[in-house]
Amino acid sequence: QVRLVEAGGGLVQPGGSLRLSCVGSGRIFDRDGMAWFRHAPGKQREFVASVSWTGSSTYYEESVRGRFTISRDNANNAVYLQMISLKPEDTAVYYCAAGAFGPVAEYNYWGQGTQVTISS
Repeated sequence: QVRLVEAGGGLVQPGGSLRLSCVGSGRIFDRDGMAWFRHAPGKQREFVASVSWTGSSTYYEESVRGRFTISRDNANNAVYLQMISLKPEDTAVYYCAAGAFGPVAEYNYWGQGTQVTISS
């Protein structure tokens, strides 16, 4: 069974930082692009960032560019999202996805999500 398991969410104050991780099992993702999406209450799911299977190409949603950094570790079948200068509007459930690259591609695999809450 293919699984993606996210971790690292939590409650932080505005301006704080978090590092999300996502580890895959049941499949080796070293030939798959991977990505992070988020879903805030009352809004549609939103693309956040993606990274190519080599790690050499990345793509960011405009509102997070310069604050978020996506990276991957193929040896550990993992992808990460380093988030700094967090804002209340970053509050959402963050999902890891695999199997494609970019904001409009169809991803084959999804995690269950991890809650990120930015509040003072």
